[in-house]
Amino acid sequence: MSALPTPDFSYRMRLIGHTDQGGRSDGLQIMVHRGFAYVAHPWSGGFSIVDVRDPSRPAPAGFVAAPPRTWTIHLQTHDNLLLVVHALDLFADASFVDERAYYSGSVGETLGTAGQSGGSPRSWSAGMAIYDLSKPAQPRQIGFFPVDGGGIHRIWYVGGRWAYVSALLDGFTDYILLIVDLADPTRPVEAGRYWLPGMNLAAGETPGWGKDRRFGLHHAVVSGDTAYACWRDGGLTLLDVSDRSAPRLIVHRNWSPPYGGGTHSALPLPDRNLLIVADEAVADEEADGRKHTWVFDVREPANPVSIATFPTPSETDFPRKGAHFGPHNLHENRPGSFVSSTLIFATWQNAGLRVFDISDPYQPRQTGAFVPAAPVRMIDRRVRPQVIQSADVFVDAQGLAYVTDNNAGLSIIEYAG
Repeated sequence: MSALPTPDFSYRMRLIGHTDQGGRSDGLQIMVHRGFAYVAHPWSGGFSIVDVRDPSRPAPAGFVAAPPRTWTIHLQTHDNLLLVVHALDLFADASFVDERAYYSGSVGETLGTAGQSGGSPRSWSAGMAIYDLSKPAQPRQIGFFPVDGGGIHRIWYVGGRWAYVSALLDGFTDYILLIVDLADPTRPVEAGRYWLPGMNLAAGETPGWGKDRRFGLHHAVVSGDTAYACWRDGGLTLLDVSDRSAPRLIVHRNWSPPYGGGTHSALPLPDRNLLIVADEAVADEEADGRKHTWVFDVREPANPVSIATFPTPSETDFPRKGAHFGPHNLHENRPGSFVSSTLIFATWQNAGLRVFDISDPYQPRQTGAFVPAAPVRMIDRRVRPQVIQSADVFVDAQGLAYVTDNNAGLSIIEYAG
């Protein structure tokens, strides 16, 4: 067993396992399920299966290649199902060679799909692949949910009949919410959809935001009959999804401007009537401004009130370190994982993994930190700084945090709190 990489910084956290995922050291979303980690790759064209039954000795156990020109960067697991997004590999498209083009302006308009309706030929796969996980190291595809357009970005699925996906469809400016009926996972069908007014160009709607802004759904997290949806520069919506065929707006809040947008991840804490919302940092060296993770009081769902922000990591000059500094993903309290309404695990890109205690929601405190070592080599095919970019975090039921990186492999971290 080779020596573990020495972290740049740690506080009340220690590295217990690390893997380059069979030479594919790039990773985005990760699910840990029944002793195996499923790691979606942003650059290596597919997803990996890693045996983590002994988390101190993670071992590559398989790889499923993506179709040509296709992203499979997000995935979900529950029971015997694995759901994987299929979308155009945007960062391999000439329109998005400069990543700023992806984060500013409507993706559908940049690609030229926003004015279309009815579909057109595609050279990539667009939709959601459904796999059977009866054999965890050998996913077997059993179904596919196709869409006309760029494809699906992210999914929320925690079992049962309904999956909630963000989809770029022909005729729309950007990603909208689709609800997918998985009563028969071999034959998924659309149940309902929701978009912000102005997004449906094919229906004659006109956007009310500027050309340099992105009103597009990153994803929604659903608790009970409420979907908490983050719309990048469009802020936050709470949606009533009790009727899956007709999602209904409860409230729309947007704090951009004056803040810099990038609203990315929502984490509802229903037992405390709280909601955590992370705004993603999407530009190097804070060129898009200081981004925050917000605490909302949602006792009155129609009037969510921001009551605090998480403290910003400050052990070094992270804004000048290079690449992105600021929030990205939150551990989402999935069934079967670590579930807490007081401890929040969050990735902070070049500042690694952070743990926050919100026992007092008005005064969040940082109680753990881990900044992995810099990447040994760059998998990202764009010209990027060779610094850590911690991407996603999954915390298992034993409290071990599994953290992916754009280039630096999978880190398995123990929290001493």
